[in-house]
Amino acid sequence: MPQTSLADPSGSLVERLDLAPHASGPLDGLTFTVKDNIDLAGLKTSYGSPAWRDAHAAPVHNALCVDQVLAAGARCVGKVVADEFTYSLDGESHFFGTPRNGNAPERIPGGSSSGSASSVSNGLADFSLGTDSGGSIRVPASLCGLWGLRPSLHRVSEAGVLPFMPSVSTVGVVANSLATLDSAARVLLRSGKAKPQKLERIIVLTDAVEIADAAVQQQVKAALKAIAAKTGIAPEPMRFAELIGAVAPLSDCNLKALRDLQTAEFQSTVANWIETEKPELGFTFSMAYGNVTAFDRIAALESIKHCEWLFQAINAALTPGTVVCFPTTPVIAPLKGSLTTMEAVIDFYDRTMTLTAFSGVARLPEISAPIMTVDDCPVGLSFAGAHYQDEFLLDAVRQMAG
Repeated sequence: MPQTSLADPSGSLVERLDLAPHASGPLDGLTFTVKDNIDLAGLKTSYGSPAWRDAHAAPVHNALCVDQVLAAGARCVGKVVADEFTYSLDGESHFFGTPRNGNAPERIPGGSSSGSASSVSNGLADFSLGTDSGGSIRVPASLCGLWGLRPSLHRVSEAGVLPFMPSVSTVGVVANSLATLDSAARVLLRSGKAKPQKLERIIVLTDAVEIADAAVQQQVKAALKAIAAKTGIAPEPMRFAELIGAVAPLSDCNLKALRDLQTAEFQSTVANWIETEKPELGFTFSMAYGNVTAFDRIAALESIKHCEWLFQAINAALTPGTVVCFPTTPVIAPLKGSLTTMEAVIDFYDRTMTLTAFSGVARLPEISAPIMTVDDCPVGLSFAGAHYQDEFLLDAVRQMAG
């Protein structure tokens, strides 16, 4: 049985563990934590909800992604907090508290992989396994000043990962360095030794930049100037409509596609259990869940078709050697307890998900790089590559921002 202890000043740990590696490998000497929607054998998985935890038996087996990194030499040091049913991007849990943002302690860590980002930013682990549907790895990576990877959809096994939004959600990684991110990602991706594609083109999604706060926009410009000098490649400004060759705003990725797909799938996975069991729900989740119960899934079928069209249109535009760049989040981390009005919540979520939905709807790999700072707070710059071009993206980001 794993050794456990709850002593943790960061507030990120559900349980402190010491799971030895299965074998020696490329992750020797590295430590990692696991988001509490990913199974660890013999330990109940809470999914961010004590009611879910108490209603389900402990798994017999680890999630496959956990065994992959244990077999590569890494040591698991903890199970960490997840937002309730992973249905949040802020990281303020009604049941488990707000894990500490190690690089901006007075501010939220972001969610739903809040404990993952907190544990790494506070030095408890070198990397953490999390999940990402609407930005749940990329957002906390950006707000906590970490490297974060959302892989191409279904590149990493989701066996042993609790159900959420199967057409959108993927296992990913937050890490304390690009080298660590690269090593862990290649284990999970089962990468071979194919010659990497050369970086040839950097597209800057101007609609995404314009959504960000003015101070973030200035940091994006400075970062792109440095990248151009480093790579010798001039970034190309391009609006979303130009990229896909159709009249459509960037917000369509969220408002007319991904959001409806996520909500319909959540109804079929978690909402079925909630309606049957009537568990205690946190206040913030209860407010969001009202949108789920009122949602017309039949009317949303057109949105689901639109998701497929966007997937094809975006990937057709991403020719070999191309990377798309944009701010990971439009803002630095909000202060803890500041998302208390509907106006503040809508501003944070709508602008953030307009950015994160681009890779989500196109099933792209995306890396958030912690190379920008505003008011002494980190904010990420994201790079996305074509679907299943994860290894190319890792190589390209090393060239641009490593």
